[in-house]
Amino acid sequence: MSFIRPNCLSHLCAAAVITLSSSAVMAQETFKIGIVSFLSGQAAESFGIPAVNGAKVLIDAFNKGQAPAPYNKPGIGGMQIEAIYVDEAGGATKQVQELRNLYERDKVDVVVGYVGSGDCLAVAPVAEELKKFLILYDCGTPRIFEENNFKYVFRTASHAAMDNVSMARYLKSRKVPVSTYSMINQDYAWGQDSRKDFMLSMANLYPDAKTAVDQLPKFSAGQYGTEISALMSQPADLIHSSLWGGDLQAFILQSGPRGMFKKSQVVLTAADHVLPGLGNKMPDGTIIGARGAYGLMAPPSPLNTWWWDLYSKANNVYPVQAPYRMAQALMGLKLAAEKAMQVNKGQKPTMDQMMTALRGSEWMSPAGKIRMVLGNGQQAIQDSAIGRTKWSEEKKMVLLEDIQHFDAECVNPPPNIKTEDWLKSGFAGAKCK
Repeated sequence: MSFIRPNCLSHLCAAAVITLSSSAVMAQETFKIGIVSFLSGQAAESFGIPAVNGAKVLIDAFNKGQAPAPYNKPGIGGMQIEAIYVDEAGGATKQVQELRNLYERDKVDVVVGYVGSGDCLAVAPVAEELKKFLILYDCGTPRIFEENNFKYVFRTASHAAMDNVSMARYLKSRKVPVSTYSMINQDYAWGQDSRKDFMLSMANLYPDAKTAVDQLPKFSAGQYGTEISALMSQPADLIHSSLWGGDLQAFILQSGPRGMFKKSQVVLTAADHVLPGLGNKMPDGTIIGARGAYGLMAPPSPLNTWWWDLYSKANNVYPVQAPYRMAQALMGLKLAAEKAMQVNKGQKPTMDQMMTALRGSEWMSPAGKIRMVLGNGQQAIQDSAIGRTKWSEEKKMVLLEDIQHFDAECVNPPPNIKTEDWLKSGFAGAKCK
């Protein structure tokens, strides 16, 4: 049986088809998930579509009962999973309406989605108003739970403070000299928060370092000639950026040939997802993060090996941060829903039962343990990793070397303290090995 999202764009319809096993036809009930990610626009190629591809292969494995334990029960507690894919492109106003459509028209049991921090900030209050279950699988701004007290909204991945704290700690641990640093980040919640978190982290670890060029271009600017000229005319020891997706690809392709990466040490806090596409155009020695211990920096485990092989064989490329984040969201949801079914005597769980099961829970993912400990148990923390890029002519791919992993409690704020306050306290309560 196949399902196609009504009114999907013609060139995206193929991406919205879900093939279910024949047992789904016979099932008395299905478990319906709305999945939202970029299927068009500058964030689609390197982020949104890989995330959707990850959801497809994982849901198919779940439905067939072919995932490893504890994810080996077919579907969700025997119910086949039916997924509806929605394009995140179009802006926050459009996404609010799409969210309403998923709940009110499509009658989904839960929505799992959203990459853009602006979209997350827009849809989260609406889900709360509608009293509907929403899982944010990505987006970065800490403001989601630090400025709100949600009941129906969860995020199954760490927020962006971890990325910037990890980067500053990596620089310090590797004794990278930094007397001056410049920054280029997008001018919206994600970029503004990343900029602030990195500056506050550097103030703790490099208190004498001074900022040089500080730029906030618009999201999806695409052309960075002016910004690159400014960065190169006032060379700093370090250039920090949280650019991502097509913006990051464009920035690297435009700045690399001009020698920017040779003049300054460039650090990119969320860059692993552009490595497969850029290939040897990614300058060697760039220090990057992946927003978690993802992709080439994932810790070895049987679960990660299974996930890596499953995704790679289906898509002819290895999984990077977006599919990893999608996988950990769906894995957490599956375990929570199945735990709730036990409470509900084997019947399809209610929304409240599922939320209760997910709140404060923990589970193993291909990237390691995910723990819902912030935001009253509705915001995750996880381990992270940082490494350096190195092109392999033999393997025809960018590899990562000199990788350092950081424990979740070393690079995420403790419960009940806002990120900015924690950073200004000098990482009070951080537990680092």
